[in-house]
Amino acid sequence: MNPGPKYWMWQAVAWGGYSAISILFAAQYTGWQPALVVNYLLYTCYSIAFTDLFRRLMHRRGWLDLPTPARLARHAVGILIIGAAQTFLVVSIYTLLGGNFKETWPLSSILWLWLGTTLATGTWTGVYVTLTLSRRRRERQVQMQLALREAELRALESQINPHFLFNCLNSIRGLVIEDPQKAQDTITRFAALLRYNLTHDSRHTVPLSAEAEVVADYLALEKVRFEDRLRLHVDIDPEAAAIPVPPMILQTLVENALKHGISRLPEGGDVRIHAAARNGSLVIEVENTGELVAGRAGDTNVGLNNIRERLRLLYGDAASLSLQNGASGGVVATVQIPRA
Repeated sequence: MNPGPKYWMWQAVAWGGYSAISILFAAQYTGWQPALVVNYLLYTCYSIAFTDLFRRLMHRRGWLDLPTPARLARHAVGILIIGAAQTFLVVSIYTLLGGNFKETWPLSSILWLWLGTTLATGTWTGVYVTLTLSRRRRERQVQMQLALREAELRALESQINPHFLFNCLNSIRGLVIEDPQKAQDTITRFAALLRYNLTHDSRHTVPLSAEAEVVADYLALEKVRFEDRLRLHVDIDPEAAAIPVPPMILQTLVENALKHGISRLPEGGDVRIHAAARNGSLVIEVENTGELVAGRAGDTNVGLNNIRERLRLLYGDAASLSLQNGASGGVVATVQIPRA
């Protein structure tokens, strides 16, 4: 995050003002000395540098997104270190410029100087964090919206492309004569799937049950195409069904299972969807027949990376997505989401 001109202006005003006040107080004890003025001019410069480095560290390490206790602990350590560095430089530079160390800097004066600079740095940190809080929230909101839009576009691209449309329409055309009732059901599911992807709202989360309904329509359409090559097994715990999840997360996992697993097997295979609440978390597993081949792993990264990014934005490190070969065969995609 690159600061604008206002940031530097307020840095100069704040630390320049604090230095001016410090000079006035110090002059009452030492008199007006060139060393005193030069010392606090330098103090203004390196205080701006220290706090800007601290700001960069906070953003680079992600401290501003941590829970409050962890964030405050890291801020406190940084403030104490900066206060100590400022105090050391004030005393050292004043002495190098010819000031009398013993007369000017008894231990009590050094402690008061350290307390003042530490409080000033702490005040700067508190003001900066408070003033930038709303901007950070807006940025996170924009990131979430962009990630969700990417997921929606991916889903639309995979479903409303000519290949998918023609497959569905050809399947429906064949059913019109063979099984008119099933053809009507297929058209209804096809319409529901398109309606969900085109008109559903852009909330950050939806109940897992809503995702499962859409996935059921999607799988029903694919079942017409794959016929006996696709064998479905769905097991969603009722408690898990009410837990909110990012929209299209389950659909993306199932699409990957079909595209990179079942469709590549002439004999077809099984897709198993399992969801349950465990130890305060929702665990979703989508398993498909096949094997995760290292050379082909990268072609599943687009959808899965989008899921990982949205999980990170919503839950931080509390959520995860893994893709690996199952213990009893098959490929298993596992998502773990905190319930709270």
